[in-house]
Amino acid sequence: MQSSSIQKFFHNNILVAYLVAILFLCFSIFVGISIGTLSIPFSTILTIFGSEVLQLPIQTAVEPMLTNIVIDIRAPRVLLALFVGASLAVAGAAFQGFLKNPLADPYTLGVSSGAAVGAVFVFFLGISLPILGAFTLPVVSIVSGFVTLFLVIFFARLVQRSMSAETIILAGIIFSSFLGSLISLMVAMTGEELRQIISWLMGSVAMRGWNYVYLIIPFFLLGTLLLLANSRELNALAFGEETAKHLGVNVQVRKMMILLGASLLTGSAVAVSGTIGFVGLVIPHLTRLLWGSDHRHLLPLSMLVGGGFLILTDLAARTILSPTELPIGVITALIGGPVFAMILVRQRRK
Repeated sequence: MQSSSIQKFFHNNILVAYLVAILFLCFSIFVGISIGTLSIPFSTILTIFGSEVLQLPIQTAVEPMLTNIVIDIRAPRVLLALFVGASLAVAGAAFQGFLKNPLADPYTLGVSSGAAVGAVFVFFLGISLPILGAFTLPVVSIVSGFVTLFLVIFFARLVQRSMSAETIILAGIIFSSFLGSLISLMVAMTGEELRQIISWLMGSVAMRGWNYVYLIIPFFLLGTLLLLANSRELNALAFGEETAKHLGVNVQVRKMMILLGASLLTGSAVAVSGTIGFVGLVIPHLTRLLWGSDHRHLLPLSMLVGGGFLILTDLAARTILSPTELPIGVITALIGGPVFAMILVRQRRK
């Protein structure tokens, strides 16, 4: 009853919902930059951003070491966590609406497994393409993720020309299982790079720098715009493909655009951070419980909450056992596993 009343309140006061989500994201950003081996006050962070980023004529002097920590180390890490979390959450919300299944997440189509295969392949062979250089890993990951998407769609079309949600899910599961076995095979054949591969597979945004932030931004913007442009169609598809057709939706075209946008977000997120599970499952579900199922608001709210959530998760990963740093995937799995079970029990009871 309480959950229903909260949802009704936010549904009737959508601006309050956006305000809460934005405040949560801002709080996460400042906390993520502030807390670490060396704690930095919020006022100092504001001074550094005002003088270094906005070029404001601030007279307050700040130690160069603190400026370097904020600008060169913590800010890119926090922003990368923001973009990765937002990407996975928006993609998860889109997949759940598209497949009409709250247990769906960005990894359902096997795009994550495909991107991971590309990354492990780079580690395994030590590939460094002449033009790309340091960007060989993320670019190969994104390309392999897209190839996997097209293979899944092609296979689903062979099985069923209309490509129903159930067929796409089954095709994704088949490809995920097969690609997972390829990853296991390459890991088993790897020597000194074994630790590096396993660490990457568990997910992290540590030591990535501004280059990775710049890499994900265009893919994030393109994928998010594609999904936001199809938010009304997602609402229609939630009632079934036949109903959507009667409402004037070009189902085949819209399905392809939604799959492309969500897979673009997932592939780029995996490329820059590795495999981070459950974000695309948990965040959209909790957001839907609080703020309803209208994708016009669910998608942007999931983006805000997902970004803040992964920032706080990364903060926990690097501070719980400091100076040892845990992979983010470990923390999200510890949180997501019980939530996944709770969602499953809730669905079974319904």
